[in-house]
Amino acid sequence: MAIAVKLDDLLHERRMTLTELAERIDITLANLSILKTGKARAIRFSTLEAICTVLACQPGDLLEYRPD
Repeated sequence: MAIAVKLDDLLHERRMTLTELAERIDITLANLSILKTGKARAIRFSTLEAICTVLACQPGDLLEYRPD
């Protein structure tokens, strides 16, 4: 897929676990894991906004376009 999700890097930089983020943004750990592994086909803007708020980042810090 041409869109890479850099959630793992951001969590590592913020010293936060995936479980902690899931609790803070009120999303299931399973759904957040799907996003982290790059298997998600879509993301709601409300979820993106919540992640960016908690991690104090911009959407471009979380998502990256990588041409095939």
